[in-house]
Formats: sequence, C-alpha cells, structure tokens
Amino acid sequence: MPGSLERLPRNTLGANDAMEVAFVTDRDTYELGKRRRREVLGDDYVDANLAGADELTRTFQELVTVQVWGRAWAGDALDDRTRALVTLGMLAALGKFDELENYAKAATRCGASLDDIRDVLVHVTAYCGAPAGRQAFLAASRGLRSIGAMTS
Repeated sequence: MPGSLERLPRNTLGANDAMEVAFVTDRDTYELGKRRRREVLGDDYVDANLAGADELTRTFQELVTVQVWGRAWAGDALDDRTRALVTLGMLAALGKFDELENYAKAATRCGASLDDIRDVLVHVTAYCGAPAGRQAFLAASRGLRSIGAMTS
C-alpha cells in the first residue's frame, strides 16, 4: 500500500546501492528519495556515499534519503533551482562549507547560473557576515571549478 510504514528487508537496494536498509520507513518515500538524490547530486557522488557506509552509517544514509531527498527535495511548491539556492544559503549560514562545495555543483545541475549562486552568496555575506561569506565564496568556487563551470 503506497505511503504505508513498513520495515524494509535488508539487501533490497540493488547493485548500485551499497547499503542495507534496516530503519523503519515508507518504501515509496525512500524510492523517491533515491531517485531525487541521484538527479540532484549525480550517480557518482551518491554511489561513493553509499559505498562508504558501514553498518552504523547506513542508518544515516537511509535517514538522509528519506527525510532530505524523499521529503524536502520532493515537494511541489519549489523548483529544484530554488531549492538548490536556498540550500546553498543555509549551508553557508551554518558554516558547512564542504557540503556547500558539493551543493554548488548540484545547483548547476538544477539550472542555477553563476549569477544566481553569486547573488545568494552576496546575500549570505550581508546577513551572516564577511567570514561566512568569504568561506562560502571559496567553497562554491572550488566546486564550480571542479566541474568546469568556472575557469578563473
């Protein structure tokens, strides 16, 4: 039954997902989360995260897949570009610059332009201060250069 809570059997994720599901969750939301996570972050990034999970961190990977990707990134009110830009601002405000580097790349996959990203980071600098803004600009720059979205 769609939307019902159930315990997912172990080893149900397929060959590309190197984790076992042991947490109680909604199967449909989990499957939607896997798909959305891959669409936004790319297969290589997701595969690396799942392959690196151990028997403890698999639970975290499942929680992220359900809560972040199956719920927060699956709503209808915001488009992916907007979600990506909001996420960049929040990551910068929280000082999560390693994640911001990855999400700057994801933002381009979601249709955000360099100008969009720049404006969000200017906004971060104004509201969160120059140190947070500086680190956010540096992290975004690293991420965007790594995928060829910027050259200098």
